[in-house]
Amino acid sequence: LRDFLLVYNRMTELCFRHCVCNLNYRLLTGREESCLDSCAARLVRANHRLMGAYVGLVPALLQRRAAEHGPPAEPSALPASPEPAPGPAGS
Repeated sequence: LRDFLLVYNRMTELCFRHCVCNLNYRLLTGREESCLDSCAARLVRANHRLMGAYVGLVPALLQRRAAEHGPPAEPSALPASPEPAPGPAGS
């Protein structure tokens, strides 16, 4: 969720700075609105392409990393617990 929000905020900021040139009106002009639509669409398509490439590369990277580090070691048996420490006498 954090990564999504960072990308969304960055995309919004980039498109706003690129497309909105007049802050005197509450509503967007037709030109600003079409610019924002095309800007957002371009960035969304670019993000989809990047994520597709990432998803395609991750399995190969994980396999290479696993081959470099070898098979995971089995957990060693824990040593027997020592005798309990003497505590204050009382009952």
